[in-house]
Amino acid sequence: NRDVAVYALGIGACGRDAVDEDELKYVYHENGQKSIQVLPTFSALFSVGIMMKGLDIPGLDYDPRLLLHGQQYIELYQPFPSSASLVNKSSLAGLHDKGKAAIAEIETKTYEKGSGKLLCMGRSTAFLRGAGGFSKSSQPYSYSTYPKDQIGAIEIPKSLPSAVFQDLTQPSQALLYRLSGDYNPLHSDPNIATVAGFVISPILLYLSTLKHHI
Repeated sequence: NRDVAVYALGIGACGRDAVDEDELKYVYHENGQKSIQVLPTFSALFSVGIMMKGLDIPGLDYDPRLLLHGQQYIELYQPFPSSASLVNKSSLAGLHDKGKAAIAEIETKTYEKGSGKLLCMGRSTAFLRGAGGFSKSSQPYSYSTYPKDQIGAIEIPKSLPSAVFQDLTQPSQALLYRLSGDYNPLHSDPNIATVAGFVISPILLYLSTLKHHI
């Protein structure tokens, strides 16, 4: 319960209104409910946690301070229990030489300990600046196990939006979100952010804005 509540706060739940009627159930046992409800995007944490522990890919050297989280994909198979022990199994699903950088794709499957139920699958892309150039320029190395036709293209309508919603992030949101396991100092340490080229301030983690996309 604590983990899912900290996560919900880290992506902005109840950030504008501490007793928001739509979001309070994700951080509090509202109206006598037995457990806190789990946001489905909670599953994005599992594959990110693997990246934060370091990618041990034989022959590939990279500066962890220059690692950027590129893309995130999740599939949900079962509702999340609010209290459980989970087992994450990760594998390298792709590796691509982009010249000045390398892209590593990490796939993580999450099971409920005990029952063995597969709850979700997530894929994260790590953009490793300075780690490319390990293959011939004429035939750059590229490997992936991703199905090419897994998701159909989404057509963006040309009409005006039927509704507009404005929200805001909190100044300390990155510091709160990192408590869920994404301890990349790029988002909290001004000195590390400067090394990575962000001279004004550390940058906000894009996964910490997932509340706005649910």
